[in-house]
Amino acid sequence: MDTLATAARTIVETERLRLRELHEPDAPFILELLNEPSWIRFIGNKTVHDLDGARAYIERTRKSYEANGFGLWMVEKRDEGTPLGLCGLLKRDTLEDVDIGFALREAHQRRGYGMESSRAVMALARSRFGLKRVVAIVSKENEPSAALLERLGFAFERMIPWAATGEELRLFAA
Repeated sequence: MDTLATAARTIVETERLRLRELHEPDAPFILELLNEPSWIRFIGNKTVHDLDGARAYIERTRKSYEANGFGLWMVEKRDEGTPLGLCGLLKRDTLEDVDIGFALREAHQRRGYGMESSRAVMALARSRFGLKRVVAIVSKENEPSAALLERLGFAFERMIPWAATGEELRLFAA
């Protein structure tokens, strides 16, 4: 793994938040986040059940930074460094367009952090990465994420089948 100094490169800061690259010391937080009931319900079980699994998840994310210049970034409080969740851009083989993804620990939801981090990511998508179109996929039951996307300017386009789970997901685009 990279050294601590390079591994935690800051991507963008907002009024209250810092988005930075994930690195190996984030493994305990990632383990907790990926096993929260809301993550499993709305995003799915990533079968990350120990620190080694969390480190492997981080390593896959870091490969996206290298290949695409983006990935999921740690969202943390700017003033104290408290980790809150993830937000970033993903290039999936199963989608034609880059999509935005976000998830916060349940204790940090409904405080505007999801909107603030997603706005920053969308600004980067347009300015730094030159993306004209960004999509998002949302489970049918995930009304909070759908509402956040609509406030960001995304519009529902259609239902799409998700091969990994057999579930139909809502596709939004902006």
